[in-house]
Formats: sequence, C-alpha cells, structure tokens
Amino acid sequence: MNELLQTPIEFLKGVGPQRAQLLRAELGISTFTDLLYHFPFRYVDRSSYQLIKDVHLTDGFMQLKGTIISVQETGTGRNKRLTARFQDESGIIELMWFQGFKWILPSLKPGVLLQVFGKPKQYGKGWNIPHPEITEWSKVDHSSGWQPVYSSTEKLTSGGLHSRGIHKLINALLQQLGGHSLPDAIPAGLREELRLPSFERAIVSIHNPNDIPLAQLARTRFKLEELLHLQIELLLRKTITMQRTPGNVLTEVGEAFHSFYENHMPFPLTNAQKRVLKEIRKDMGSGIQMNRLLQGDVGSGKTVVALLTMLMGIGNGFQGAIMAPTEILANQHFIGIQELLEKTNVKVALLTGSTKKAARRILHEELLNGEINILVGTHALLEDIVQFKNLGIVVIDEQHRFGVAQRARMWKKNTVPPHVLIMTATPIPRTLAMTFYGDLDVSVIDELPPGRKPITTQHKSDKDRLVVFGFIRNEIAKGRQIYIVYPLIQESEKLDYANLMDGYESITRAFPLPEYKVSIVHGQMKPENKDYEMRQFVEGKTQIMVATTVIEVGVNVPNASVMIIESSERFGLSQLHQLRGRVGRGAEQSFCILMSGDKLSRDSKKRISTMVRTNDGFEISEVDLELRGPGDLMGTQQSGDLDLRIADLAKDGPLVALARDKAREILQLDSRLERSEHYLLKKEALRRLKDKPNWAEIS
Repeated sequence: MNELLQTPIEFLKGVGPQRAQLLRAELGISTFTDLLYHFPFRYVDRSSYQLIKDVHLTDGFMQLKGTIISVQETGTGRNKRLTARFQDESGIIELMWFQGFKWILPSLKPGVLLQVFGKPKQYGKGWNIPHPEITEWSKVDHSSGWQPVYSSTEKLTSGGLHSRGIHKLINALLQQLGGHSLPDAIPAGLREELRLPSFERAIVSIHNPNDIPLAQLARTRFKLEELLHLQIELLLRKTITMQRTPGNVLTEVGEAFHSFYENHMPFPLTNAQKRVLKEIRKDMGSGIQMNRLLQGDVGSGKTVVALLTMLMGIGNGFQGAIMAPTEILANQHFIGIQELLEKTNVKVALLTGSTKKAARRILHEELLNGEINILVGTHALLEDIVQFKNLGIVVIDEQHRFGVAQRARMWKKNTVPPHVLIMTATPIPRTLAMTFYGDLDVSVIDELPPGRKPITTQHKSDKDRLVVFGFIRNEIAKGRQIYIVYPLIQESEKLDYANLMDGYESITRAFPLPEYKVSIVHGQMKPENKDYEMRQFVEGKTQIMVATTVIEVGVNVPNASVMIIESSERFGLSQLHQLRGRVGRGAEQSFCILMSGDKLSRDSKKRISTMVRTNDGFEISEVDLELRGPGDLMGTQQSGDLDLRIADLAKDGPLVALARDKAREILQLDSRLERSEHYLLKKEALRRLKDKPNWAEIS
C-alpha cells in the first residue's frame, strides 16, 4: 500500500504530464502522498447565504444566490477588466476580474441561477467582489457545509488548479484509495494514549470535514506526526554525532587560562558564566566532540566565555578560531579579544575579505606553524587555503547566519573535528531551540554582570520631539553620549539615506557647534571615514552618533546612555532589542526612546509595547516568534530544512514539547526503530538522515 502512495502524481486521473509539471514546480507535489499532505489552511462555511443589501455588515467572505444582468469588458493592457452586474432579491453588486477572462466568460450566462462566493471590497461609495467563485445552481453540492481552502498560485489557477480544483483532485485520490488500508506513522499505542484519530479517519476529516472540531483534531494529529518525525531525526543525529565523532580530550585547564583568569580578567565572572564554563569543560574532557549552543542576552558576557574556552584549548596545545557573519562584528571581536590579551603572550590574528594578499600569505604561514593561537574572521575562514596546525576549538557567532554545510567545513580543518561552541545574542524561544538546535546541547547565560541597571524604555511620537531634545541636552550635560538610529531597509536605500541626512541636519541644527559635536555613520561611507567617525565617538570627542543599523553590532561605548530609535515601527522586535543593548553597558542608568509616527499597525503597537514593558530577551523572542514566525526569525536558509507542512513553531509550542518527549520514549524503547509499529518512523528517519547511518551504531 505504501508503494501506491508513492505513485507519481501524473498517474492520478485529472492530472496528466502538464498539470503534474505545474504541481511539482509550484507546490512541490510529486506523489500521491504529497497531494494528501497538501492540507487546507482554513475552512469556509458554505451552508448559509447572505443578501447583497447586507454587504456592509460582512466581515470576510459572502455567499450569494442570484443571476447575472449584464457583462462588460473595459480598458486595455494592464487596465483591462471584466465586470458582471449580479442581482438577488435585495439589490445589485458588481463582480470583477482583472485576468483569466477566457476561463471566466463561459460561466457568466445572464438569467441563469448562480451561486457566487467571494470577499467584497469597498470601492468609492460602492462595493464589488473581485475574482469570485461562480457555480451554476444546478451543480452546487449542497451536502457539504464546510469547504476547505487550499493555497494555490497564479500559474496553477490559470491551469484550473485553484483551491476548488485542488480539492477535486484530492477527492479523486481519496476515492481511488478507498478500500485500501492506509499505513499510519503514529504507533497505535501512542494514538490511543493521546486520543488521536487514525491516518485514514484523519485524512478524510481534514479534507472533507463534517464539523470543525473533527477537522481541528485531524490537524493536531498531522502536526504531531510531523513534529515526531522531526524530533526523532534530531535525537538520532545527536546520538550518531556522539558515537561517530570523537573529540580531542582536553584534560588540562592550562597555563594560558590560569594566567589570564588570575592576572588579567577585567571583572569577576557571574555565576551563570561559571556554570556555563563548567558545562563546556565537562564536554571537552569527555572524548566526544562538543556541539554546544550558548544563548545569552546582549551584554551578558558570552565573548569572555568563548575566549576562556579557547584559552583552555591553547593550554592543551590547540588553536582556536572565532567566526562572525560580518566584518564589523569580526573586527569588534578581534579588537575586544586583543585588548583583553594584550598583556599575555597569546597571539591573535584577523582574517576577513578585506585582508590584503601579502598579509594573508604571512597569516597562512603563522597559522600552519602554530604561531597564531586564535584566528578571528568571517566566512574567509572557510576557504580551503586556510589551514591550522592543530585546530581544537571553533566558536561561531550568530550561527543562524551560517548554513549547516558551512559549519561542517570548519570540522574538516583538523583530523579529529574541533569542539564547536555556537553563540547567539538573539534569545531563542524554547520551541525553536528544540527544533533548530535539537542536535546541540544548550547553555544559557541568564544573568547580567553586577552593577548593570535595567534600561528604561519609553515610546514617543513626533509631537514629543522637543521634549526628547531637552532630555538629550540634560544627558549630555551629565557627560553622557547619545545614539540616534535610523532604519535601513535595502529595498529603499535612497529613501532611507535621505531620511538619515534629513535627521542629521535637524540634529546639527538643534545641537550646533561648538557646544555639541555630532558623528554620522552609514553603509555608503568609505570604511576609513566610518572608522574615523566611530573612533571619535568611542573616544568621547563627539557626543551624538547619528547612524543606520550598522551600529547594531558596532561599537561598544560604556559612556553611551541613550539610544533613540527613529521610525521604530519599521524595525523587528529582535533588532530593536539588539539596538537597545548598545546602551546600558556602564554603571549609569540608561534609556531607550522609541520614536514613531502616530498611525501604527496592530503588530507595530505590540512590538513597541513589548519593548516598553520588558528587558527580558527570552520574553521578547517569544513575542517576536508569534509575530514573525520561525522562518523570518532564524533565516530562510535553515527554516527550509525543517520540512514543516502543517505545524507552526510559533503557535504549536506545547505540541513541539510533547513530540520531543514522545520521540525520546520511542527511542528509549526501540533505539534502532526495529519494531514493526515503528517501520514508517524508521523509513522517514532514513530519508531525513541522508547519510544513511549504520543502525548498529545507535544504542
């Protein structure tokens, strides 16, 4: 039966080669299984009808019964439209189409009784329904109250595969499969325990629901199935990595660590940092390659933990590398680490795309002969020519900016793969950590260094600008410095640049020379000019830094106490939180002021109110996940790897945790998935683990 479900989609009645090609290209549907798992994203109540006179009361879709009075084509080219006047006993409304006229015209027969379904829109003083569904009354299926709605595309729609066309194909397939017993990936015992329907019942309920509670139960069942596959894959990956990948055993803490810790540490470690270092030390002494994710809010001291980890490696005769996604961040790490180590004999080097040829040649030599202890860099570290004498520790900063394949290339820089520590300043909700990083151990620095005061955040609009300027003057009078950040969105760089320059001019007018000095930094400046302006601010020679978001991962100025974010409604929550983390680095009270226009969308209001309410990065990340979804949060490169058709990590947190627990139970009971009830789980695990593991290794 499983073979029947793998039948290519062109062999389903009503598809054929042309439609099959479209379904593959547009929706990734290649087999019968793919079509069954193309689930509706909502349902529409088709049991009741409304009257045209009540159009203004409708929130969403309307279903009407009536006849066409007249049909007219107007306009040319892009402005071409097809309009039909439609009437029922209560009034008249216009139906409109802007494309696909040749498919629609045959169904617009004046005088014939029709069912019309669509979403009305107000146009001037009147109403119309753009691109409605039209069915002759004699052909309407009155037995089905709830109609599933499927995602489609313009190309599919023009080939007759709109939502209704897809539903028709699914029903044809369900009919063809009727009488066969369909295999179920969720073991019967687990289904009974969780009171979930079988695959056969659920697949009918989700595509042709008699009532919504049954459809919702079917959705829950398929979400759990999907998340169970994912969690089993991640747990197996972790097991395979631990059993296959030996790690260098670091038995010593080492002289480099001791010397730095006892003589050169600029501040005491927090208890959270000490706890994380113990976890790392235990990993690196275990004989298994460490793969650890280090989460911590902005300013929690992740870089010092990473440095101490690399110093442990150096004390055991190894080299360390730290890889950052941008040159600005790589430079910041290099300068920070070099300053911390300047009184030690540990040699640190920097490698980015900007490193000159001659300098590279020397660097490659010193790396190979072991003179360089720590190499800081960007993607340039991945190049084959970059060879180490004995690489023991790799630190990856903001890992979601790097693909899995790129990480793996760092593994090959030593015969025994180096230990890997992944850092992120973007706090990750628990559901995401369990999925994106399910194959990693997770450490959290949940404590800020002593003396740090929580940043006070306020929301102000344009009418408060003079009050804000007065506040800036007061802070400068106390000897503090100010950031003023403008948005930079690539699609409209010219517009953003103009906004930045307008803002800079108004700031220099309000804060004139010689009393005030203002720096400006943006992406279109030459690197040397940018560095000069940043240096002026770092050294306290300018009091105000007007900048675009390059400042997000830029300078570290403990004396800066105010962050003003202009057009804050244009930023994502995670970015607002990162920007706010640029201040609050000294002992003084710091402030973040979110400037915005008066008209805010619902999401913008929620983002801004969340920022005002809390400084907790993990709480902020949960709201960000809810608003943006996991793909945006983690970067599309990895969200595509999740292979999720129906589950939503932003909304299905409890199901993710349940799937994780049940996956653990299944593997504890049957570590190699050899039982007959786990056959489909094993088959899917093998598909996902493309390296086809030797199952004898999994114990």
